[in-house]
Amino acid sequence: MDWAYLFEISLTGLASGGLYALAALAFVMVYKATRVVNIAIGEMLMAGAYLFFTFSAMWALPLWLAIPAAVLASGVLGAVIERTVIRPLLGEPPISVFMVTVGLGSVLVGLVEILWSADQRRLPDFMPTSPIMVGDAFLAPKVFWGAVVAALFIAAVLLLFRYWRGGVALRATASDQAAAYSVGINVPRVFSLAWVASAMLAAVSGIIVGSIGGISSSMGVFGLSVLVVVIVGGLDSVLGALIGGLLIGVVEALAGAFLGGEYKLLATFLVLVAILMVRPYGLFGTHEIERL
Repeated sequence: MDWAYLFEISLTGLASGGLYALAALAFVMVYKATRVVNIAIGEMLMAGAYLFFTFSAMWALPLWLAIPAAVLASGVLGAVIERTVIRPLLGEPPISVFMVTVGLGSVLVGLVEILWSADQRRLPDFMPTSPIMVGDAFLAPKVFWGAVVAALFIAAVLLLFRYWRGGVALRATASDQAAAYSVGINVPRVFSLAWVASAMLAAVSGIIVGSIGGISSSMGVFGLSVLVVVIVGGLDSVLGALIGGLLIGVVEALAGAFLGGEYKLLATFLVLVAILMVRPYGLFGTHEIERL
């Protein structure tokens, strides 16, 4: 076995896993706070990438302005979705909200194809292009710098969760909504905060993923791998999102290198099934016990 090649493939997988972890964190943030399974996470990621394309390529804004503008616009989109689509369904059966997010994904794809067409497009380059060498292993510069940006954002989110007042309120609401109400936390506002923050994180992921492989209306397929990540790690676990992202990234890279690109998704779903057979709530998910 060529160990140098294996090391190179594993490094690429870990870097890709960082992007999965960032998108998975966006998913977990909404689920922890609101118990909504947001199937449209891949499409929200796509929307952020197209907003960046609009600001940078179509409106010719400088990159230092286009990137934060796209992230903030995605946050506004998240707030609008929460207020108009999700909040009216509070208290309804979970399957109703689940199906609404499925429909939301289709609506976002339709809007992208109407406004920008279904053609694949390239995003402006904003990351260094110098080759990255780790020992004798080569790492694609966009993948490497994308992973670095993802790691920085993950660290920032974890710090905000720990020390910022809004982050503390979000964690309290995630632990017990009734208790959060009783100590004066505005739970509906926390729900909005969760959706805004999730949409902004998804936009960052979309911009990075789009800069690596281009953007199209089928970008939402990335959300399939993100869903595998969060289910493997545990739907409500931040640590699970991070570990699951790295694990699935490595599995995909190894499957693509040794079996062929068409087996990448199959390999990830096999890992998903194997883990769920042993730990039905995921690697770090909360075990929920229902008493009759």
